[in-house]
Amino acid sequence: MKTRWLLLVAVGFGGLCLAAPAADWPQWRGPRRNGISRETGLLKEWPKEGPKLLWQVKAIGHGFSTPAVVGDRIYLLSNTGKDNEFAQALDVKDGKQVWSHRLGKVGPNFGPQYPGARSTPTVDGDRLYALGSDGDLACLETATGKPRWHKNLRTDFEGRPGYWAYAESPLIDGDVLVCTPGGKEATLVALDKKTGEVIWKAAVPGGDLAAYASAIVVEAGGVKQYVQFLQRGVVGVDAKTGKFLWRYAKTAQGSPANIPTPLAHAGYVYTGTGRGGAGLVKLKVSGGEVEAQPVYFVKDLPTSIGGAVQVDDYLYGTSGRGLLCAKFDTGKVQWQDKGVGPGSVCYADGRLYIHGENGQVALVEATPDAYHEKGRFTPPDQPKRGAAKAWAYPVVANGRLYLRDLGSLWCYDIKDPKAAE
Repeated sequence: MKTRWLLLVAVGFGGLCLAAPAADWPQWRGPRRNGISRETGLLKEWPKEGPKLLWQVKAIGHGFSTPAVVGDRIYLLSNTGKDNEFAQALDVKDGKQVWSHRLGKVGPNFGPQYPGARSTPTVDGDRLYALGSDGDLACLETATGKPRWHKNLRTDFEGRPGYWAYAESPLIDGDVLVCTPGGKEATLVALDKKTGEVIWKAAVPGGDLAAYASAIVVEAGGVKQYVQFLQRGVVGVDAKTGKFLWRYAKTAQGSPANIPTPLAHAGYVYTGTGRGGAGLVKLKVSGGEVEAQPVYFVKDLPTSIGGAVQVDDYLYGTSGRGLLCAKFDTGKVQWQDKGVGPGSVCYADGRLYIHGENGQVALVEATPDAYHEKGRFTPPDQPKRGAAKAWAYPVVANGRLYLRDLGSLWCYDIKDPKAAE
Protein backbone atom coordinates (compact mmCIF):
# COMPACT_ATOMS: atom_id res chain seq x y z
CA MET A 1 0.00 0.00 0.00
CA LYS A 2 1.14 3.50 -0.80
CA THR A 3 0.53 4.68 2.75
CA ARG A 4 3.24 2.40 4.13
CA TRP A 5 5.95 4.41 2.37
CA LEU A 6 4.67 7.84 3.14
CA LEU A 7 4.74 8.11 6.86
CA LEU A 8 7.68 9.63 8.35
CA VAL A 9 8.70 8.34 11.66
CA ALA A 10 11.76 9.81 13.16
CA VAL A 11 14.59 8.29 11.48
CA GLY A 12 18.13 7.96 12.20
CA PHE A 13 21.81 5.89 12.37
CA GLY A 14 24.81 3.61 13.30
CA GLY A 15 28.41 4.14 14.51
CA LEU A 16 28.10 6.68 17.31
CA CYS A 17 28.07 6.04 21.03
CA LEU A 18 26.84 8.70 23.44
CA ALA A 19 28.21 8.79 26.97
CA ALA A 20 25.41 6.88 28.69
CA PRO A 21 25.20 3.61 30.62
CA ALA A 22 24.93 0.56 28.36
CA ALA A 23 21.36 -0.14 29.49
CA ASP A 24 20.09 3.35 28.57
CA TRP A 25 18.64 4.20 25.16
CA PRO A 26 19.69 7.87 24.83
CA GLN A 27 18.84 8.52 21.19
CA TRP A 28 17.35 7.26 17.96
CA ARG A 29 18.13 3.57 17.48
CA GLY A 30 19.98 3.26 20.77
CA PRO A 31 23.47 3.98 22.17
CA ARG A 32 25.25 3.52 18.83
CA ARG A 33 22.38 4.47 16.51
CA ASN A 34 22.35 0.98 15.01
CA GLY A 35 19.32 -0.55 16.74
CA ILE A 36 21.42 -2.67 19.09
CA SER A 37 21.42 -2.77 22.89
CA ARG A 38 24.27 -4.41 24.79
CA GLU A 39 21.96 -5.22 27.68
CA THR A 40 21.90 -8.82 28.92
CA GLY A 41 19.86 -10.83 31.42
CA LEU A 42 16.64 -10.54 29.43
CA LEU A 43 13.90 -13.10 28.90
CA LYS A 44 14.82 -15.62 26.21
CA GLU A 45 11.18 -16.54 25.65
CA TRP A 46 7.87 -14.84 26.45
CA PRO A 47 4.80 -16.45 28.00
CA LYS A 48 1.79 -16.88 25.74
CA GLU A 49 0.25 -13.60 26.87
CA GLY A 50 3.54 -11.73 26.46
CA PRO A 51 5.86 -10.22 29.09
CA LYS A 52 4.47 -8.51 32.20
CA LEU A 53 2.81 -5.16 31.48
CA LEU A 54 4.02 -2.64 34.07
CA TRP A 55 1.93 0.29 32.85
CA GLN A 56 0.22 1.93 29.91
CA VAL A 57 -0.46 5.63 29.46
CA LYS A 58 -2.90 6.91 26.84
CA ALA A 59 -2.55 10.67 27.18
CA ILE A 60 0.94 11.38 25.86
CA GLY A 61 -0.30 13.25 22.79
CA HIS A 62 -0.34 12.23 19.15
CA GLY A 63 2.72 11.31 17.12
CA PHE A 64 5.13 8.70 15.84
CA SER A 65 8.20 9.64 17.89
CA THR A 66 10.20 6.80 19.42
CA PRO A 67 11.17 7.36 23.08
CA ALA A 68 14.66 7.98 24.39
CA VAL A 69 15.23 6.50 27.85
CA VAL A 70 17.96 7.62 30.25
CA GLY A 71 17.96 6.79 33.96
CA ASP A 72 14.55 7.43 35.47
CA ARG A 73 13.23 9.53 32.57
CA ILE A 74 11.57 8.85 29.23
CA TYR A 75 11.82 11.60 26.61
CA LEU A 76 9.70 11.86 23.50
CA LEU A 77 7.96 14.29 21.15
CA SER A 78 4.20 14.58 20.73
CA ASN A 79 1.58 17.00 19.48
CA THR A 80 -1.94 18.11 20.30
CA GLY A 81 -3.58 19.32 17.11
CA LYS A 82 -1.42 21.03 14.49
CA ASP A 83 -0.40 24.11 16.49
CA ASN A 84 1.31 22.46 19.45
CA GLU A 85 4.23 20.10 19.00
CA PHE A 86 6.20 19.56 22.19
CA ALA A 87 9.02 17.67 23.87
CA GLN A 88 8.20 15.99 27.15
CA ALA A 89 9.77 13.97 29.95
CA LEU A 90 7.93 11.11 31.65
CA ASP A 91 8.73 9.14 34.79
CA VAL A 92 9.79 5.53 34.12
CA LYS A 93 7.89 4.38 37.22
CA ASP A 94 4.43 5.10 35.85
CA GLY A 95 4.69 7.12 32.63
CA LYS A 96 3.42 10.31 34.26
CA GLN A 97 4.58 13.59 32.76
CA VAL A 98 7.40 15.42 34.56
CA TRP A 99 7.64 18.41 32.19
CA SER A 100 6.80 19.52 28.66
CA HIS A 101 8.09 22.27 26.39
CA ARG A 102 6.43 23.55 23.22
CA LEU A 103 8.68 23.41 20.15
CA GLY A 104 6.35 24.94 17.58
CA LYS A 105 3.65 23.85 15.19
CA VAL A 106 3.35 20.59 13.27
CA GLY A 107 5.02 20.74 9.85
CA PRO A 108 2.79 20.60 6.75
CA ASN A 109 2.13 17.35 4.91
CA PHE A 110 1.54 17.22 1.16
CA GLY A 111 -0.21 14.25 -0.42
CA PRO A 112 -1.45 11.57 2.01
CA GLN A 113 -1.82 13.22 5.41
CA TYR A 114 0.10 11.92 8.43
CA PRO A 115 0.76 15.11 10.40
CA GLY A 116 2.38 14.66 13.78
CA ALA A 117 5.57 14.64 15.81
CA ARG A 118 8.15 12.27 14.32
CA SER A 119 11.62 12.88 15.72
CA THR A 120 13.28 11.04 18.60
CA PRO A 121 15.05 13.44 20.98
CA THR A 122 18.75 12.99 21.70
CA VAL A 123 19.93 13.03 25.32
CA ASP A 124 23.52 14.12 25.98
CA GLY A 125 24.37 14.60 29.65
CA ASP A 126 22.11 17.28 31.10
CA ARG A 127 20.93 18.46 27.68
CA LEU A 128 18.22 17.22 25.35
CA TYR A 129 18.14 18.05 21.64
CA ALA A 130 14.81 17.91 19.84
CA LEU A 131 13.73 18.67 16.27
CA GLY A 132 10.08 19.46 15.62
CA SER A 133 8.44 18.48 12.35
CA ASP A 134 8.28 22.14 11.22
CA GLY A 135 12.04 22.55 11.67
CA ASP A 136 12.15 23.88 15.24
CA LEU A 137 15.45 22.71 16.75
CA ALA A 138 15.86 23.19 20.50
CA CYS A 139 18.40 22.46 23.21
CA LEU A 140 16.60 21.86 26.52
CA GLU A 141 17.63 21.06 30.08
CA THR A 142 16.79 17.43 30.81
CA ALA A 143 15.81 18.19 34.40
CA THR A 144 13.30 20.95 33.69
CA GLY A 145 12.73 21.29 29.95
CA LYS A 146 14.03 24.88 30.14
CA PRO A 147 15.39 25.99 26.73
CA ARG A 148 19.07 26.84 26.28
CA TRP A 149 18.88 27.77 22.59
CA HIS A 150 16.57 27.48 19.59
CA LYS A 151 16.93 27.48 15.80
CA ASN A 152 14.54 26.89 12.93
CA LEU A 153 15.84 24.94 9.95
CA ARG A 154 13.51 26.71 7.52
CA THR A 155 14.13 30.32 8.55
CA ASP A 156 17.75 30.13 9.77
CA PHE A 157 19.12 27.93 6.98
CA GLU A 158 16.56 28.24 4.15
CA GLY A 159 15.85 24.57 4.75
CA ARG A 160 13.79 22.48 2.38
CA PRO A 161 12.14 19.41 3.92
CA GLY A 162 10.40 16.72 1.91
CA TYR A 163 6.66 16.51 1.32
CA TRP A 164 6.01 15.18 4.83
CA ALA A 165 7.92 17.66 6.98
CA TYR A 166 11.00 17.03 9.10
CA ALA A 167 11.48 13.64 10.76
CA GLU A 168 15.20 13.56 11.56
CA SER A 169 16.63 12.92 15.01
CA PRO A 170 19.58 15.23 15.83
CA LEU A 171 23.06 13.69 15.87
CA ILE A 172 25.44 14.63 18.70
CA ASP A 173 29.10 13.86 17.98
CA GLY A 174 31.40 15.22 20.69
CA ASP A 175 30.74 18.98 20.84
CA VAL A 176 28.95 19.02 17.50
CA LEU A 177 25.29 18.73 16.59
CA VAL A 178 24.58 17.60 13.02
CA CYS A 179 21.22 17.96 11.30
CA THR A 180 19.76 18.25 7.81
CA PRO A 181 17.88 21.42 6.82
CA GLY A 182 17.94 20.43 3.14
CA GLY A 183 18.31 22.92 0.28
CA LYS A 184 21.22 24.29 -1.73
CA GLU A 185 23.24 26.27 0.80
CA ALA A 186 22.93 24.19 3.97
CA THR A 187 21.91 20.68 2.98
CA LEU A 188 23.56 19.54 6.20
CA VAL A 189 24.85 21.74 9.02
CA ALA A 190 27.13 21.31 12.02
CA LEU A 191 26.39 23.44 15.08
CA ASP A 192 28.09 23.99 18.41
CA LYS A 193 25.89 21.86 20.67
CA LYS A 194 26.29 24.27 23.60
CA THR A 195 25.37 27.48 21.79
CA GLY A 196 23.75 26.54 18.49
CA GLU A 197 26.34 28.59 16.58
CA VAL A 198 27.21 27.42 13.06
CA ILE A 199 30.45 25.47 12.61
CA TRP A 200 29.94 24.65 8.93
CA LYS A 201 27.30 24.37 6.25
CA ALA A 202 27.52 21.53 3.74
CA ALA A 203 26.16 22.38 0.30
CA VAL A 204 25.54 19.09 -1.51
CA PRO A 205 26.02 19.59 -5.28
CA GLY A 206 22.70 20.43 -6.90
CA GLY A 207 21.12 20.76 -3.48
CA ASP A 208 18.64 18.21 -2.19
CA LEU A 209 15.57 17.96 -0.03
CA ALA A 210 15.90 16.61 3.48
CA ALA A 211 14.39 13.14 3.54
CA TYR A 212 13.25 11.30 6.68
CA ALA A 213 16.38 9.47 7.83
CA SER A 214 18.97 10.63 10.35
CA ALA A 215 22.72 11.09 9.95
CA ILE A 216 25.29 8.59 11.22
CA VAL A 217 29.03 8.76 11.91
CA VAL A 218 31.19 6.63 9.60
CA GLU A 219 34.98 6.27 9.59
CA ALA A 220 36.61 4.72 6.54
CA GLY A 221 40.24 4.82 5.48
CA GLY A 222 41.06 7.40 8.14
CA VAL A 223 38.32 9.78 6.96
CA LYS A 224 35.60 10.60 9.45
CA GLN A 225 32.35 11.55 7.80
CA TYR A 226 28.66 12.04 8.37
CA VAL A 227 26.44 9.86 6.18
CA GLN A 228 22.85 10.84 5.50
CA PHE A 229 20.05 9.58 3.27
CA LEU A 230 18.62 12.53 1.33
CA GLN A 231 15.76 12.57 -1.15
CA ARG A 232 17.99 11.84 -4.15
CA GLY A 233 20.35 9.41 -2.49
CA VAL A 234 22.68 8.68 0.40
CA VAL A 235 25.63 11.07 0.76
CA GLY A 236 28.78 11.46 2.82
CA VAL A 237 30.34 14.75 3.95
CA ASP A 238 33.61 15.38 5.77
CA ALA A 239 32.96 15.57 9.52
CA LYS A 240 35.49 18.36 10.10
CA THR A 241 34.65 20.69 7.23
CA GLY A 242 31.35 19.60 5.70
CA LYS A 243 33.03 19.00 2.34
CA PHE A 244 30.90 16.84 0.04
CA LEU A 245 32.56 13.43 -0.49
CA TRP A 246 30.22 11.03 -2.31
CA ARG A 247 26.69 10.11 -3.30
CA TYR A 248 24.94 6.78 -4.00
CA ALA A 249 21.56 7.19 -5.67
CA LYS A 250 20.45 3.66 -6.59
CA THR A 251 18.34 2.90 -3.52
CA ALA A 252 16.55 6.27 -3.78
CA GLN A 253 15.35 5.76 -7.35
CA GLY A 254 11.57 5.50 -7.52
CA SER A 255 11.24 6.10 -3.78
CA PRO A 256 8.95 8.96 -2.69
CA ALA A 257 10.19 8.83 0.90
CA ASN A 258 13.64 7.70 2.02
CA ILE A 259 13.02 6.73 5.62
CA PRO A 260 15.28 3.95 7.02
CA THR A 261 18.51 5.12 8.60
CA PRO A 262 21.69 3.94 6.84
CA LEU A 263 23.56 1.08 8.49
CA ALA A 264 27.36 1.20 8.51
CA HIS A 265 30.00 -1.44 9.28
CA ALA A 266 33.73 -1.70 8.55
CA GLY A 267 33.70 0.85 5.73
CA TYR A 268 30.47 -0.44 4.16
CA VAL A 269 27.12 1.41 4.11
CA TYR A 270 23.75 -0.30 3.64
CA THR A 271 20.56 1.53 2.64
CA GLY A 272 17.13 0.34 1.58
CA THR A 273 13.73 1.66 0.56
CA GLY A 274 10.56 -0.24 -0.20
CA ARG A 275 10.23 1.01 -3.74
CA GLY A 276 13.87 1.58 -4.57
CA GLY A 277 15.46 -1.61 -3.24
CA ALA A 278 18.44 -2.38 -1.01
CA GLY A 279 22.09 -1.70 -1.72
CA LEU A 280 25.51 -2.02 -0.12
CA VAL A 281 28.47 0.21 -1.01
CA LYS A 282 32.11 0.02 0.00
CA LEU A 283 33.79 3.34 0.78
CA LYS A 284 37.16 3.43 -0.96
CA VAL A 285 39.46 6.21 0.25
CA SER A 286 42.40 7.48 -1.78
CA GLY A 287 44.23 10.77 -1.29
CA GLY A 288 41.49 12.08 0.94
CA GLU A 289 38.83 11.45 -1.72
CA VAL A 290 36.07 8.93 -1.09
CA GLU A 291 34.35 6.75 -3.67
CA ALA A 292 31.22 4.70 -2.95
CA GLN A 293 31.76 1.44 -4.84
CA PRO A 294 28.59 -0.66 -5.33
CA VAL A 295 28.79 -4.16 -3.85
CA TYR A 296 25.24 -5.37 -4.49
CA PHE A 297 21.74 -4.11 -5.19
CA VAL A 298 18.83 -6.44 -4.39
CA LYS A 299 15.12 -5.72 -4.32
CA ASP A 300 14.08 -8.19 -1.61
CA LEU A 301 16.17 -7.38 1.45
CA PRO A 302 15.21 -5.38 4.57
CA THR A 303 13.56 -2.31 3.06
CA SER A 304 10.61 -1.53 5.36
CA ILE A 305 10.54 1.80 7.17
CA GLY A 306 11.30 -0.09 10.40
CA GLY A 307 15.01 -0.30 9.57
CA ALA A 308 17.51 -3.14 9.93
CA VAL A 309 20.15 -4.36 12.36
CA GLN A 310 23.44 -6.16 11.80
CA VAL A 311 24.30 -8.96 14.20
CA ASP A 312 27.67 -10.63 13.58
CA ASP A 313 27.83 -11.15 9.80
CA TYR A 314 24.08 -11.02 9.22
CA LEU A 315 21.45 -8.45 8.44
CA TYR A 316 17.96 -8.67 9.99
CA GLY A 317 14.92 -6.62 9.12
CA THR A 318 11.55 -6.72 7.39
CA SER A 319 10.26 -6.24 3.89
CA GLY A 320 6.72 -6.39 2.57
CA ARG A 321 6.84 -10.17 2.99
CA GLY A 322 7.96 -10.21 6.62
CA LEU A 323 11.17 -10.73 8.59
CA LEU A 324 14.29 -11.97 6.85
CA CYS A 325 17.93 -12.72 7.51
CA ALA A 326 20.62 -12.11 4.89
CA LYS A 327 24.42 -12.17 4.71
CA PHE A 328 25.53 -8.57 5.19
CA ASP A 329 28.41 -8.62 2.73
CA THR A 330 26.68 -10.50 -0.12
CA GLY A 331 22.94 -9.91 0.33
CA LYS A 332 22.28 -13.65 0.15
CA VAL A 333 19.03 -14.44 1.98
CA GLN A 334 19.33 -17.12 4.67
CA TRP A 335 15.66 -17.32 5.59
CA GLN A 336 12.42 -15.38 5.40
CA ASP A 337 9.18 -15.68 7.38
CA LYS A 338 5.92 -13.75 7.41
CA GLY A 339 6.12 -13.29 11.19
CA VAL A 340 4.14 -10.20 12.18
CA GLY A 341 4.67 -8.70 8.73
CA PRO A 342 6.48 -5.42 8.06
CA GLY A 343 7.68 -3.74 11.24
CA SER A 344 10.39 -1.95 13.19
CA VAL A 345 13.27 -3.88 14.71
CA CYS A 346 15.85 -3.66 17.46
CA TYR A 347 18.20 -6.25 19.01
CA ALA A 348 19.22 -7.17 22.56
CA ASP A 349 20.69 -10.25 24.25
CA GLY A 350 20.43 -12.64 21.30
CA ARG A 351 16.89 -11.66 20.34
CA LEU A 352 15.15 -9.43 17.80
CA TYR A 353 12.25 -7.28 18.99
CA ILE A 354 9.78 -6.62 16.19
CA HIS A 355 7.00 -4.03 16.48
CA GLY A 356 4.74 -4.88 13.56
CA GLU A 357 2.90 -2.21 11.61
CA ASN A 358 -0.24 -4.16 12.54
CA GLY A 359 0.44 -3.52 16.25
CA GLN A 360 1.65 -7.03 17.10
CA VAL A 361 4.99 -7.56 18.83
CA ALA A 362 7.30 -10.55 18.35
CA LEU A 363 10.47 -11.90 19.93
CA VAL A 364 12.67 -13.78 17.45
CA GLU A 365 16.01 -15.51 17.92
CA ALA A 366 18.77 -13.73 16.00
CA THR A 367 20.29 -16.69 14.17
CA PRO A 368 21.00 -17.35 10.49
CA ASP A 369 19.89 -21.00 10.87
CA ALA A 370 16.13 -20.47 10.60
CA TYR A 371 13.21 -18.40 11.89
CA HIS A 372 12.68 -19.17 15.59
CA GLU A 373 9.91 -17.15 17.18
CA LYS A 374 10.09 -16.98 20.97
CA GLY A 375 6.90 -15.09 21.72
CA ARG A 376 4.20 -12.88 20.27
CA PHE A 377 1.50 -10.64 21.73
CA THR A 378 -0.66 -7.62 20.99
CA PRO A 379 -0.56 -4.74 23.50
CA PRO A 380 -3.99 -3.97 24.98
CA ASP A 381 -6.20 -0.95 24.14
CA GLN A 382 -4.77 -0.37 20.67
CA PRO A 383 -5.40 3.15 19.31
CA LYS A 384 -7.52 3.87 16.27
CA ARG A 385 -4.93 4.54 13.60
CA GLY A 386 -7.08 5.36 10.57
CA ALA A 387 -4.83 5.14 7.53
CA ALA A 388 -1.70 5.20 9.69
CA LYS A 389 0.09 2.14 11.07
CA ALA A 390 2.09 1.27 14.18
CA TRP A 391 5.27 2.89 12.89
CA ALA A 392 7.16 3.79 16.08
CA TYR A 393 10.28 1.72 16.80
CA PRO A 394 10.59 -0.52 19.90
CA VAL A 395 13.02 0.45 22.66
CA VAL A 396 14.86 -1.85 25.08
CA ALA A 397 16.27 -0.04 28.12
CA ASN A 398 17.13 -1.09 31.66
CA GLY A 399 15.25 -4.38 31.53
CA ARG A 400 12.14 -2.87 29.99
CA LEU A 401 10.50 -2.86 26.58
CA TYR A 402 8.84 0.41 25.55
CA LEU A 403 6.29 0.56 22.73
CA ARG A 404 4.73 3.74 21.42
CA ASP A 405 1.71 3.82 19.09
CA LEU A 406 0.21 7.26 18.43
CA GLY A 407 -1.14 8.48 21.80
CA SER A 408 -0.30 5.33 23.79
CA LEU A 409 2.89 4.19 25.48
CA TRP A 410 3.34 0.72 27.00
CA CYS A 411 6.09 -0.42 29.37
CA TYR A 412 6.88 -4.15 29.81
CA ASP A 413 9.20 -5.95 32.20
CA ILE A 414 11.50 -8.15 30.09
CA LYS A 415 14.12 -9.00 32.72
CA ASP A 416 14.84 -12.67 33.23
CA PRO A 417 14.43 -13.30 36.99
CA LYS A 418 16.71 -16.34 36.70
CA ALA A 419 19.56 -14.19 35.40
CA ALA A 420 19.84 -12.44 38.77
CA GLU A 421 20.19 -15.73 40.68
